[in-house]
Formats: sequence, structure tokens, C-alpha cells
Amino acid sequence: MFRLLKGFGVTLNYFRQKKVTIQYPEERVAMPPRYRGIHRFFPDKCIVCNLCVQVCPTDVITLTGKKSEENPKKKVIETYNIDFQGCILCDFCTEVCPTDAIVMTARYNNLSSFNRAEHFKDIKWLSDNHIYGNYEESDPAPEAGERGEVK
Repeated sequence: MFRLLKGFGVTLNYFRQKKVTIQYPEERVAMPPRYRGIHRFFPDKCIVCNLCVQVCPTDVITLTGKKSEENPKKKVIETYNIDFQGCILCDFCTEVCPTDAIVMTARYNNLSSFNRAEHFKDIKWLSDNHIYGNYEESDPAPEAGERGEVK
């Protein structure tokens, strides 16, 4: 009998605690500063070194480059795609990038869909992802260095 009352006491104590459930689409959780959300890509900074493709443990990044018309010794990015069905948001691609052409954002909410094909994101979608870090682009953004500038 004592154990039964003790169990009811534990249950009743949960009613007095503060509720932690939120109504998700209407309320959003403030993400911590180092949260790794989806990627943002800066095509002007990319030097087509292919390091992000090589370091990706799930092989979800593909890129192609072509020779620059202005300087044939340099390459410019032609396509850059990430398949978010397999991406584990490990941050290896951003760590290895010598020019910070790809960064992790604090965004987490625009990958939900009912169709798997929508998880395949191209260079335009990754470049138009205007929220990155925990600030928007209207705030003082990191200055874009000259193309190919090393970190």
C-alpha cells in the first residue's frame, strides 16, 4: 500500500512541474550558437578543390567545375549538390574547406517534406539559404574575401 501511495506521489509531482512541450510550428526553439543545421554555400568563394566531396563520410556531396574563361588555370564551380537524405550534418565539409565556401547554418526547419526527391538540394537552393550562424545576412556578415582567399 505504501508503494502505491509513493507511486501516486511521484505522478502528482509531475503535474506541478513546468511544462516543456512547445507547439512546434507556432513556437520555435532558440538554437544554441554552435548548432549545426543545414548548409549554406558561397559559390564565389569556392575554388573547386573537391576536399568537401572527399571528406564526406556519407558521399552525399557532388560538385563539378569548369575552367574559368578569364584565367584558364583556375576553375569555377559549375554544380554543387547535397543530398540531405543521407547527410548526417557532421560538419566535416565545412572544417576542411580552405576558403569557407560552405558553412553550417542554424536553420533546421526547411528540410521537412513528404517527398524524398525534395531533399536533393542544388547550388541555387544552398546559395539562397540566407540565415546562417545565429544571425541573418542583414547583420554584419563575414566579409567575403577575394575568390580563393585562404582562411
